[in-house]
Amino acid sequence: MDITEVQTLAEAIRRETAKAITGQADMIDLMLTALFARGHILLEGPPGTAKTLTARCFSVALGLDYGRIQFTPDLMPGDIIGSNIYNLQTGSFTQTKGPVFCDLLLADEINRTPPKTQAALLEAMQERSVTFDGETHQLSPRFTVIATQNPIEHQGVYPLPEAQLDRFLFKHVLAYPDEAEERSIVLAHGGGAASQGPADYGITAQADAAKLAEALDTVERVTMVDEVADYIVRLVRATRTSADIGIGASPRSGAMLARGARARAALEGRDYVIPDDVKTLAVPALRHRVTLSPTAQIDARDVETIVHELVEATEAPR
Repeated sequence: MDITEVQTLAEAIRRETAKAITGQADMIDLMLTALFARGHILLEGPPGTAKTLTARCFSVALGLDYGRIQFTPDLMPGDIIGSNIYNLQTGSFTQTKGPVFCDLLLADEINRTPPKTQAALLEAMQERSVTFDGETHQLSPRFTVIATQNPIEHQGVYPLPEAQLDRFLFKHVLAYPDEAEERSIVLAHGGGAASQGPADYGITAQADAAKLAEALDTVERVTMVDEVADYIVRLVRATRTSADIGIGASPRSGAMLARGARARAALEGRDYVIPDDVKTLAVPALRHRVTLSPTAQIDARDVETIVHELVEATEAPR
């Protein structure tokens, strides 16, 4: 598969997803970029902004095996990764695999469960494997997590630890649709069955495991020159010296931003990375990896603005 075919595949997935989803083009683009960069994405937005439906339609359009976990305060790690259950009839243990054994996992309202259960996803996200009862089990090489969280409610929620946030390639903050988009949503979803899925909108698979594997291999061959790599390093290191940032981005941030930039270049039909790829992805790739300084918090500054200012202030190669 060449770069043009990757771009064509991405356009087909966008078209299929758009059959059910009105607007949210930036969210779908970031989900595609995360998938082709072999990363994970965290979606943050109020209820009713199509986070769950988008994930379902996205998985069907890609022909991926879809799994979902609805996170609750009483969820246990074994409910996610699986466990060995004793069978009284046979007198032996039976291995029961959890919902992480899929291609695309929707971790719905991930901040509703305690850190112990949230941490059950750490190995899966980083190593694409899980371990229980001393035995390691490999997950799908295409394993991707799309996690959602609700920023409105503050009771009964558990903020994700920094170690887990750092495993997400992107954090995307959803906004409400504009008036025209909201009117289209009312017309499209305001009749018929109370609950509609991808099949109701005629969404069909545009890829399979083999085709997706070829596309991922093609993304790996995208070229990044030393000047662009140096630019990423300067940008990441600038987050550690800014007076507005208390804790800067980790070295993993730069490596994952580079992977995301390669994926975005391929989705744009290029076999090389340009500085604009890095600039476009800088905010979603860094907003969840830095913390504000006390002064910035007192001044009510927001992370997105600070990261954007760092991008503008960091010299990019020409």
